[in-house]
Amino acid sequence: MAPQTPVPVRRALISVSDKTGLLDLGRALVAHGAEILSTGGSARALREAGIPVKDVSEHTGFPEILDGRVKTLVPQVHGGILGRRDLPEHLRQMEEHKIAPIDLVAVNLYPFEATVASGAGAEDCIENIDIGGPALIRAAAKNHDHVAVLTDPAQYADIITALGEGGTTLSQRRALAGAAYARTAAYDAAIAQWFAEQRDDLLPARMTVAGVRRESLRYGENPHQKAAFYTDGTNRPGVATARQIQGKALSYNNINDTDAAFEAVAEFTDPAVVIVKHANPCGIAVAATQAEAWDKALKCDPVSAFGGIVALNRPLEAEAAAKIATIFTEVIVAPDATEEARAILAKKKNLRLLLTGGLPDPTAAGIVVRSVAGGFLAQTRDNGRVDRADLKVVTKRAPTDAEMADLIFAFRVAKHVKSNAIVYVKDQATVGIGAGQMSRVDSARIAASKSADAAKAAGEAQPLTQGSVVASDAFFPFADGLEAAIAAGAVAVIQPGGSIRDDEVIAAADKAGIAMVFTGMRHFRH
Repeated sequence: MAPQTPVPVRRALISVSDKTGLLDLGRALVAHGAEILSTGGSARALREAGIPVKDVSEHTGFPEILDGRVKTLVPQVHGGILGRRDLPEHLRQMEEHKIAPIDLVAVNLYPFEATVASGAGAEDCIENIDIGGPALIRAAAKNHDHVAVLTDPAQYADIITALGEGGTTLSQRRALAGAAYARTAAYDAAIAQWFAEQRDDLLPARMTVAGVRRESLRYGENPHQKAAFYTDGTNRPGVATARQIQGKALSYNNINDTDAAFEAVAEFTDPAVVIVKHANPCGIAVAATQAEAWDKALKCDPVSAFGGIVALNRPLEAEAAAKIATIFTEVIVAPDATEEARAILAKKKNLRLLLTGGLPDPTAAGIVVRSVAGGFLAQTRDNGRVDRADLKVVTKRAPTDAEMADLIFAFRVAKHVKSNAIVYVKDQATVGIGAGQMSRVDSARIAASKSADAAKAAGEAQPLTQGSVVASDAFFPFADGLEAAIAAGAVAVIQPGGSIRDDEVIAAADKAGIAMVFTGMRHFRH
């Protein structure tokens, strides 16, 4: 039966790579009568601060060997942790073998994840795989009825308070044990993933998804859903790594939309602006300046832009910030922002400004995971892209140079629009977007209709799609979708091709005198 009263800490084992809070913990343990056992750098740091400490090798009578690989993997340590204080036979054996009980274990692991993230070579990564640490943590967590285990400096303050109140409680120790197993599971997952990457096996037979909770959110997509935001340690620039400069806390939907916007804007090298609403772009443009790119992107759908997310691929400048601030915007995300831009946005107290320090590489490999009932789907990130050399002209008329540039732009935008996706582009700016429809022809018509509305709002006589190019994320299964785009004024088309009715679609394009190119690559986004 586990003790319900506080368990005093008479002996503690400390072995930490992260020395944050170490001295405060050490002083509190000594002040409340605990003996501290330690090794290596932890013992040295404690001694230099004048905190009494006993080397583990002195405690066990067995020296550290194999360059420190074996320090705590001995019966005197693990017996002291695993021995049950409520079983007379355990106590008898501990006394017979001179094994002293250990009541608290404070261990954080060799920095394997940080070593990998730094780009270190294989030998350094392997040397930073901790063996003794996980063994100590798991042993202490298993025997949590009697032993407290600390795996994170953030846990020290509560334990220091508990020491002053007579010891750790069972509920504390159980919570710490759960956190300990979560830590070792994530650690092992990171190691397994690294080995998988070394053999270029991004989808191994066993996959574990691990994350660290960055924050609890007020709710999920809807108020009746619980939610939290986790980071995965990959340090891909984006919402998970960003500094929030101002504004209220991000919501679940804010985070999801911001990620969609920032991944999209990273596709472009010239100054670009992406406006996202409900995870779909409602305007994307590149231009010579950010301010011009904003004007072009906003023109595509000024109604949907209200309350949207804005992403930029360059440090935010004052002129663009002033323009963006004229409409209600939930989030602005950029690699950085000038002091002038920050000052302008500071007047919008609720607007969130996120600075990421860099852009994600749209061509980099990675894994995307989505839950389904009873499991999850995993796939590599859609890092595909096409350039001019990849395109096959299939119509009698070839695109002009300007049309070709717009076609490539449009197809990169389509990659970030929910399927079925139709994207009209003119002069490196979207002028109509149809997203998430069950029918491709409906997407083409909706995009054209919204373009007509945008033209009316801009005081223009004809739809913005007149003279545009159009991209389809997947092939046209029938000619009707293409015919809808032609009716909207499209003069060139980019699509993957591959339909059994490609000849019919090509014939419709030739009949209308428009150009069409095939990419051979699809960009479904469900």
